[in-house]
Amino acid sequence: MKQTTYLKINPADSVVVCLQPKKKGDVIDIDGKQVTVLQDTPAGHKVLISDKKEGEDIIKYGYPIGHVRKDLKAGEWVNENNLKTNLSGTLEYTYQPVNEELNIKDEKRTFRGYVRKNGEVGVRNEIWIVPTVGCVNGIAERLADQLRKETACKDIDAVYAWHHNYGCSQLSGDHENTRKVLRDICLHPNAGGVLVLSLGCENNQPDQFMEMLGDYDKNRIKLLVTQKVEGDEVEEGMKLLRELYDVASQDRREEVSVNKLRVGLKCGGSDGFSGITANPLVGEFSDWLVAQGGTSILTEVPEMFGAETILMNRCKTPELFEQTVSLINNFKEYFLSHGEPVGENPSPGNKAGGISTLEDKALGCTQKCGRAPVSGVLEYGDRLQVNGLNLLSAPGNDLVAATALASAGCQLVLFTTGRGTPFGTFVPTMKIATNPTLAARKPNWIDFSAGQLVEGRTMQELLPEFIDKILRVASGELARNEENGYREISIFKNGVTL
Repeated sequence: MKQTTYLKINPADSVVVCLQPKKKGDVIDIDGKQVTVLQDTPAGHKVLISDKKEGEDIIKYGYPIGHVRKDLKAGEWVNENNLKTNLSGTLEYTYQPVNEELNIKDEKRTFRGYVRKNGEVGVRNEIWIVPTVGCVNGIAERLADQLRKETACKDIDAVYAWHHNYGCSQLSGDHENTRKVLRDICLHPNAGGVLVLSLGCENNQPDQFMEMLGDYDKNRIKLLVTQKVEGDEVEEGMKLLRELYDVASQDRREEVSVNKLRVGLKCGGSDGFSGITANPLVGEFSDWLVAQGGTSILTEVPEMFGAETILMNRCKTPELFEQTVSLINNFKEYFLSHGEPVGENPSPGNKAGGISTLEDKALGCTQKCGRAPVSGVLEYGDRLQVNGLNLLSAPGNDLVAATALASAGCQLVLFTTGRGTPFGTFVPTMKIATNPTLAARKPNWIDFSAGQLVEGRTMQELLPEFIDKILRVASGELARNEENGYREISIFKNGVTL
């Protein structure tokens, strides 16, 4: 990307994005004319380059991102105060397939992972304690602490207990969501051993839950029902954990094809640079991974609103198109059923960073999945069935969505951010900064800076470095969230708590 102080992303755009702050009176040379900036405008924000009448659309990324609330003159700062979303309720869509060849060669790359009995590959070899109900969270933590002290994690990567508040007092859909996500965690290849920890009287009955796991490896997944233990349940738990440790500690990394890699795509704390730097970089990686035979998953359905037709028309089949339409409209119905507007998604941090409407956010957000065709569509809690680019139903909430990506089978998550965030889910959660300022301010949070793209580096230069970094993390290098010990899960809840 050419180093400049502003950028017109698409030839059809009616705005430029300021790559550096602009002062009132600064002049922008664009499309053979000079535009005088009429207000001080922060970096990441938009300046109008042609007059607009009330109700006319503003174009960014080549698509409408909303309409102006009043007449605006060229040079004005375009933001949430003078721009309004075009989004409303559910829509009808027509399948207009677009097939674009990636033309990316198979590089036969590998990473060093843990090959599991069922052929899946983990990028970590950890022991996990998975409560079936929140009532035993405290016991789970005691067990995790004791195993860490006893073993010093000498021959495994880590020990974690995955806290959650559910497993009882839930009905229908919420109850099944909890069971499915906990099942997915138990079966995840990043775990070398899992202790399923139950109370015994919860709605998420332990025997029925274990049946959900299917034909699982009983040497690596064990159950403890604490109400059935005479005396000290912690010591009983430790006996099982020692057995799991003995098995997992024998595992070793080996070279495996990158086609075994499954990567989740997520953004949060986005800014005006997200759709210019980090999201396109992740999109280039996603296309590269798909071309190698690997898998990427895009979620955050509400952050597809306004860009959904781009994804729909990349679906490989009419059936996938219909599933994607349902993915979008079902989430819109969820909003409307709670009396909430469809288009009110950008957070205060998003707006401060230069994102004015949900369409503005979505057109930047969806760039994380590049140009590859859509090969699969997943409901919340589903596990991956096909390689290639998949779409997953989950909300935009960072921890809920990242947990859903990992639950689907992703061994790591790529998380782009312009404002910064420290969190991680139960798999490595790599943070990619959209701007150089964030990367410099929070190096303890950030794994890679895509902000180099506004400092003169090109995508062709940066992409190989980014790929190498991801493969190093897949091979055992710790992500920042792992170094900091910031790891947790969150399960989607919609209904009644009894």
